[in-house]
Amino acid sequence: MTALALAPRAHLLFERNLLVYRRTWLTILSGFFEPLFYLFSLGLGLGHFVGSVHGVSYASFIAPALLASSAMNGAVYDAMTNVFWKLRFGKVYDAMLATPIGPTDVAFGETAWALFRGLLYSTGFVITAAALGLIHSWWGLLALPAAVVVGFGFAGLGIGASTFIRSWQDFDTVQLVQLPMFLFSATFYPLAVYPVAIQWVVRFSPLYHAIVLIRSLTLGTVGPGMLVDAGYLILLGVGGIWLARRRMAGLLLT
Repeated sequence: MTALALAPRAHLLFERNLLVYRRTWLTILSGFFEPLFYLFSLGLGLGHFVGSVHGVSYASFIAPALLASSAMNGAVYDAMTNVFWKLRFGKVYDAMLATPIGPTDVAFGETAWALFRGLLYSTGFVITAAALGLIHSWWGLLALPAAVVVGFGFAGLGIGASTFIRSWQDFDTVQLVQLPMFLFSATFYPLAVYPVAIQWVVRFSPLYHAIVLIRSLTLGTVGPGMLVDAGYLILLGVGGIWLARRRMAGLLLT
């Protein structure tokens, strides 16, 4: 059963978000610069002293990790703050459910919008990385589709988690999870530098699988293990959408 059959009116919510954000496009554009700052300051600046990692420049090593992080941040930020405000304060979904739109349409529509926002960030970053010569294989052409998979995983996860948030202070907990995941998912260092016990913890990180997937493509080190990474992220996205649908139905229809 396709997403269109499950949520035939999800596109209406996507169109609504598009109309709302066309007047605040600078808000979306601002998210594009953060990974570039990391790339220029660490990849090109600090990388001058680090040298090569796994046979490539340090900038080439961290660029795919920053691409994955960019897709994650765009999807999670939009999924969580956008959905939380509409659900708890704006009461936007209460009004929507008075129409033929249902909880499944809301879950799919918001996931599609968060995925679209993550895709915008990823597209700009891929173009910049390619212009700087940081993509070393023709497999790198698949880096953008891979970023879509990453965005889907984190968008679904973020929307599902947003239904449990009760106040703006709860976002401190989100940062408490997201920041260590960003720093310790083999983003800036190879996995091998960590103690073995920590390596196993890192392997459970969704961002680690996202980074491995995209890094394999940009560096040309493709292999069957990438299917595991992609499958892990897709399952996270599907599970998050299912959870969001269930939670929204319970919160809005009771």
